Amino acid sequence: MRCIIVEDQAPAQRILKKYISDYKPLQLVGVFSDALQALEFLRQEEVDLIFLDIHLPQISGIDLLKMLPKAPHVILTTAFPDYALESYELAVVDYLLKPFSFQRFIQAVTKVPNSTTPPEASPEASSDAKDTIFIKSGHSYFRIKLEEIILIQSADDYTEIHTTSQSKILSGESLQHWEQLLPPQHFKRVHKSYIVHIEFIVKIAHNQIHLEPGHQVPIGRSYKDDFLQAIVRKGLD
Repeated sequence: MRCIIVEDQAPAQRILKKYISDYKPLQLVGVFSDALQALEFLRQEEVDLIFLDIHLPQISGIDLLKMLPKAPHVILTTAFPDYALESYELAVVDYLLKPFSFQRFIQAVTKVPNSTTPPEASPEASSDAKDTIFIKSGHSYFRIKLEEIILIQSADDYTEIHTTSQSKILSGESLQHWEQLLPPQHFKRVHKSYIVHIEFIVKIAHNQIHLEPGHQVPIGRSYKDDFLQAIVRKGLD
């Protein structure tokens, strides 16, 4: 997909350019700091997708969107959540609230009709993008199937993702981020420092969860009732 960035802040431009370069189906064909530059470009060139900031000099991103007679697909980006309702009334693909992660960026792009899965993605990931997540660790991004995640542990200002294919991946995202992102029917917060994948549980005994292959996790008092109810529901499904 041919795409452009309309963003007046240099740091935000750099992040978007990095994310786009890391996602092979996207081809960046222009970066603009104001809506007028982008409008002139769009009169001469066709693009499939615009990453459009709302707060721009002279003309806002919302106003630019209203000016385009036949707008490409649009993903709005902003640091302010106030425009979410108006953005959906304009039929944008998604609304990214800054700062957003690479995984959240991928979720938005895959909502674009006819968007392409990266060539290196497996057939399983192609059939359902929700079965796979991208985890940023240092300067690298790892594509991990949800079924491979055993548990996630909070450690100071980062989290450790323990998987079946690798010992662990370090992420700068918080445990709360993973709790909101991962499907709750498979992943449960069981402690202030742990999220576990229910499918890997071997047994629960003495306020301890035993997961294969050999992991042991405590159950926090405030999480216990909700967790046990989830286990019972899972067993009845």
